[in-house]
Amino acid sequence: MTVLRLVAALFMLAATSPASSATAQDYPNRPVRIVAPFGAGGPTDVYTRIVAEELQKALHQPFVIENRPGAGTTIGTELVAQAPPDGYTLLMVSGTQCVNETLFPHKHYKLMRDLTPVAPLIDTDLVLVVHPSVPAKTLTELLALARQKPGALNYGSSGPGSNYHMAGELLRHLTNINIVHVPYKGSTGARNDIVNGNIQLLFDSVPTMAPLVKAGLVRALGTSGLTRSPILPDVPTLAEAGVPAFHASLWVGFMAPAGTPQPVIEKLNAEIGKILSRPQIKAAWEKQGATPVIMTPAAFRAFMDAEIARWADIVQANHIKMID
Repeated sequence: MTVLRLVAALFMLAATSPASSATAQDYPNRPVRIVAPFGAGGPTDVYTRIVAEELQKALHQPFVIENRPGAGTTIGTELVAQAPPDGYTLLMVSGTQCVNETLFPHKHYKLMRDLTPVAPLIDTDLVLVVHPSVPAKTLTELLALARQKPGALNYGSSGPGSNYHMAGELLRHLTNINIVHVPYKGSTGARNDIVNGNIQLLFDSVPTMAPLVKAGLVRALGTSGLTRSPILPDVPTLAEAGVPAFHASLWVGFMAPAGTPQPVIEKLNAEIGKILSRPQIKAAWEKQGATPVIMTPAAFRAFMDAEIARWADIVQANHIKMID
């Protein structure tokens, strides 16, 4: 069980009844834009599109995904931070933006000041994979290889501050190995290069990487959760495999510009909660290794505040370089 699931269990409450104000009753009366500060095709993009389609059916207006990747999600996030606070521009948010509160000290927005949490969507474990050409069948063998050949192994990510980058940094610092970060503009490029052997290591989400593991295109050495993934039951957790302090996950949710009317936030939160509560959605996603997560806006804010503090401690304790 990941941290987000634990927090959800503690904070999950009945969704607030739809507000009686005209703001909530009339919303939405035109298309809603969801800015995704990641490249298309990754797990964050896939699950957000599913929820967007269901919101369109429920609220009878298009919910259109607009991919704005770049600069470790700060480009797309800043765009939404500066958008009118009317509920017609939403942001796809993940742990990356929480990391960026520490990693990008000179960005032109503050996440929890300039945006407001709406609702989480999913939580999923990561898996560490290597290309089959890497002569390591276990995490212990990989660590030994990395110490034998410092700087020779490259690990990819979808960009600075991303979940995949920070998982690699966490492994590097907890085990004192020298592996080289190769950032991509999105997770698709990193995924293609691990399959092609252009990079040797990659952290990726379990739902995305499990089919490649099962097809033998990559070798899984460990998952990032507190317990083994039911999708990859034969793969040990990284804690089991020899790094007891290792824990990370990939979660996704929605935010809106600060000042968005609370009745609109509550309406979106309630509709998303209804979607995620559907047995067929829950069963389909859990079969892929993703867990739907339902929280009130207040509970989601508390979770995000805790994530920002947790990653700030990790960045500072491990002397991870700030990004200008």
